[in-house]
Order: sequence, then structure tokens, then C-alpha cells
Amino acid sequence: MNRGPGPRRHDSSAAEHLPARPGRAGIDHSAGEIDPATAPQLRAVLERCAHDGITTIDVDLTTVDRCDSSGLRVFLDASRHAAETHASLRLHYPSPQTARLLADMGSDLLLL
Repeated sequence: MNRGPGPRRHDSSAAEHLPARPGRAGIDHSAGEIDPATAPQLRAVLERCAHDGITTIDVDLTTVDRCDSSGLRVFLDASRHAAETHASLRLHYPSPQTARLLADMGSDLLLL
């Protein structure tokens, strides 16, 4: 979990694609929660990254207080799709609740 200079960020509420380097993108999820109301927005941003040929997707969860199973499903689907296309998706700076959800579901090693 590196905080050094990195990729430019996607804002999931704007679904804007702004890679800093070819093939690399960062995503900031601006909402406090990833739940059934916000998960479709996040899914759309991640699908846009895949469509645009992004091979390294870093998701900054600094401002996310809570992630439920709908958010986890989005991340797992995006990770599976990334692996199928020789890309990677990593979550960074999860809240204690989100880290616990990932660990409890056995997804922490895959996504963190």
C-alpha cells in the first residue's frame, strides 16, 4: 500500500477516466459507503477501465467507511475480469470494517 506519486484518479461519482500513464488508472470512491445504491456506479467505472484497456487498477478506499456484500461482489467481478485479461485490480487503504469483510470472506489476499 504505497502512498507515493501514482496514477491519476477516477472519481466514481463522475465515472471519468483519467489515466496518468497508459494502462494504469486510480479510482477514488467519493461516497462514504459502497452499498446497493452506490455499487452500480462503482461497477460502471471499473467496467470503463476494462473497456479502455487499463491493465492496473488501484482503488483508493480512504474515504469509504463501509462496504457491504454488493460492493464486494463488484470488486470480485472486476478482479476476475481483470485476471482474465492479464490485468490487475487492487484495493488500498480499506476501513477496518471493509478489511474485516474482505478477511471474513477470504478475499483479502486476492484484493489487497
